[in-house]
Formats: sequence, structure tokens, C-alpha cells
Amino acid sequence: MRLPRRVPWANINELDQLCSWVFMDENDLEAKRFAINRLSAWRAVTALPHALESTLSILTARLIDTSAMQQNTSWLSPRQNYAAAIIRMVNGLVDPLQAGAYARSIASIAAQLGLPSWLVELRHAATHEDLPSLEMLREASREALTWLLHNYFLPTINPSAPRQSTAPPLRPVAPLLKQYKTLLKIVTRDASLRKQNQPDIDAIMRDIERWLAEAKLAADFAPDACGWDAIDGNDVEQEDPREKWALERLCDALIEKGALVPLSQKRRNLLADDFVPPHSSLVLWTLLLAHTHTYHPTFPSVLTTRIMETLLHERPNTGFDMDVVSLEADESQNDPSYHLALAKWAAWVIKAYDNSQENGELSLRKNVIILLASTLAPGKTEGAKKIEVLAALLEAVSSGFIELQKASDILLSASHPLQSQHWEAGDLTVMNERLYSLMSFDDESQKNINEPDSAPTTTLLSAQGSDIGGWRLLDHHGGWKSCPIGVYYPNHAALSIV
Repeated sequence: MRLPRRVPWANINELDQLCSWVFMDENDLEAKRFAINRLSAWRAVTALPHALESTLSILTARLIDTSAMQQNTSWLSPRQNYAAAIIRMVNGLVDPLQAGAYARSIASIAAQLGLPSWLVELRHAATHEDLPSLEMLREASREALTWLLHNYFLPTINPSAPRQSTAPPLRPVAPLLKQYKTLLKIVTRDASLRKQNQPDIDAIMRDIERWLAEAKLAADFAPDACGWDAIDGNDVEQEDPREKWALERLCDALIEKGALVPLSQKRRNLLADDFVPPHSSLVLWTLLLAHTHTYHPTFPSVLTTRIMETLLHERPNTGFDMDVVSLEADESQNDPSYHLALAKWAAWVIKAYDNSQENGELSLRKNVIILLASTLAPGKTEGAKKIEVLAALLEAVSSGFIELQKASDILLSASHPLQSQHWEAGDLTVMNERLYSLMSFDDESQKNINEPDSAPTTTLLSAQGSDIGGWRLLDHHGGWKSCPIGVYYPNHAALSIV
């Protein structure tokens, strides 16, 4: 469960009042002093979110600038204060998002945040070059406060309001996966080319990892998606919903046709004794799967979950190959070979990472079995699709675990829907023999079954009457006619089967 985050204000009205002091009138110095005093009081009690810390630094620089103008003193101090405030704001926004395995440029992260690019350039100039002019720094402070207003204050005060987004859309990961697949095909066909292509393979792996970092930032969990939460030393490690969202997008691209599942139906499910993907697919994709799992331990769980959602529910094609989508988008919904290939990948992922964690992967195995049981349970198989694939997957993931295998065997034995039966004369003979054997019990044998003090139970013969002639099949030869339910049929003396 995600723990509640600690905020410095007692209620949202205090933050709303602070926002009015900061942004209502740019020339109201008294309101700016009220805002600085409140922010300073909050900072004395608890750590401020980075947005409020940046607001305090910019407001303080403005007051120093105004005081310097009134006293006609040196302009160096206001320039240094403005520059320090802008540098700390940009660094504080970007640095927490450098969480991937490979570093990203500050400009790319700032672009995803919707931060004006010229603020990033000004930050670089103020850090490594000459200090920018005072007029430019003043304009930068106004631009920074405007960005904080639209990206922190307004979303925090009114979370339900639509949020302005100037960030570019997340680029697709499918082209990166295609490049990776092409490179692995080259080195798989000719092992002597691996050394030559290894730098390109490493580069594409870094690009995929950078894409995951971009996807984490693109996950819209405002306002804390931009790292606004105050740093609290008592926070415990929790699952990052942004990383889960990013991994889900990657898994959606992986399970499309042309990625984990080959485009050619002949190459998807080759004859083999084990319930595993084809060797050619394993050679191509195990390197990427292992690399992703190294930096993202929850990746196997996310991948199997997305595969199960695809098998259990219909999901629109997101398009690993645009040409394939235009021609085969409707066919993937009813493609048994595609579903079987995905099921084999789910089983392989569970078995491949079963020994990496003592409890996590076994829990993953059980979760998959629970999802399968909810679909294969008796009463839910009528009209259900992909039953044979799901049954094969259930048998594969429970193999080797005695308790799970027993439960799976029971479930599979009850998962087959009843088939329509054609009645024959021999079937009626067997049924009549059973009927007569039940009716042959006399009152004495029935008394022995009952409790001594209880009244004897009436026999089946006396209950049904002595004129019962047995089972017989009603059909058009015997004069039977179909009629609506509830209509009385006069010739009903004999037990009948329709």
C-alpha cells in the first residue's frame, strides 16, 4: 500500500493563500514577504517539496534585486542569487529522474517535463560560462514561476482540473525492438560477426533502457509524477507505479506479432516435447529479457501478467509492425498459434526465473494458476475461447509441484464441457437396469439403512407407483412433438428422456 505523503501545510487553503501571495500581483512586495515568511516557517518544521524550495529561492532573489535597485548597490549579488535559484530548480527537477541504468541528457528530461529549453541553456551558461545578464535572469525567474504555477500549484490545489501538458508524446519502442531483432539475427546466423556487432547491440540495449526512463517520466501520476514529494527518511521501499507503467508498455510491444511471437505461423510452435518457445525465438530474445530483469526485478511479473491478460481477455493490437496491423489486426484475436506461442513464453518466463528469488517467482507461479483457475473453473468454460491453450499452460506451470499439480488435475478434469450425446438403444437398456436395481430394494433393507427410531422411508417403487414401465426415448417415431415450456402433454405416464 502506498503510504500517505507528508506536506507542510495544515490544509489546502494555506497553500491556496500562498499561491495568491506569490502570483496575484507581481509588484506587491508585501505579499511576497508574507509568502517568504510562510515558506520559511514551513521549512523550519519539515522538508519542503522541491517546487516550494525553488519558489522560496526565486522570491528571495527578487527581494534582494528590489533592495539593490532602491539602494543603487552592485548588481553582482542579484545576478548570483537569480542564477543560483535557477540552477538549483533545474537540477532539482532533473537529477531525481536520472534513475535509469544509463544517464540521459538534461535537455531530454527537461523536454519531457515541459520545462522551457532556454532555462536549461541558461542553467548551463550560469554554471560553466559567464553569468547571464540581469535582465535575462529576471525574465528567467518569471518564466520559472509561471512553470511552477501550472505544473505544481494549480494541480496540487485542484487535482481534478485538466492539466496543461507541453511535453512531447512518448516515442514508440517498436523501432528499437526491430533494430535489436535485426542485430541478433545477424550474429545468430554467423557467430563470427558477434564481435563486430557487439557495440551496436550494447548501444540498442542502452537505448531501450533510456526509453524505459522516458516512459517512467511520461506516466501521468500528477502531481507526484514530477518528483514533488518531500524527502522523508522514514519512507519505506514501495513499488514504483511509474516503473510498472513503463514496463507494461514495453511488454505490450514485446508480445505483439513480430517480437516474441514470430510472424510466420510455421515458426511459432515447432514440434517439441517441452512446453517452451522455439529455440530460434529463445536465442533472439533471452538476452534482452535477462538484461531488463537485471535492472528491473519486477519485469518477469509484469510480462507474465500482460501475457495472461492477452490470453484471458481480448486486447487491441498496438502495432509492433504497422504493415502487419493493417493486414492482420483482426486475425490475432482468433489465432490459436499466436495464443499458444504466448502461453509458452509465459511458462518459460516462470521456469527461467524460478530460482532467482525464493518467494517472488513461486508467488508469480501461483498467481498465474489462480488466473487460469478463474477461467477454467466449472461453469465458466461454456463458450470460452482458448480453453485448450489455457489448459496446456496450467499443466506446464504446475508440473513439478505436487500440491499445485493435484489442484490442476482436479481443475482440468472438470474443465471439459459436456458434449452432446446421441442416445442409443443400448444406453436405455443400461439405464433401465440401474432403475430396476434401485427399485428392487424392499422395505426391510430400507429400514436397515434408516436410524432405528426413525420412521421407515418409502421405497422408490411405492413413491413412483407400481405402473412405472422404465425409461424410453421420445422421438418423432413415437408421436412426440416439441412444444413450449410449461405446456401440458397428456401422455406422460412413463419416465422419458428427450
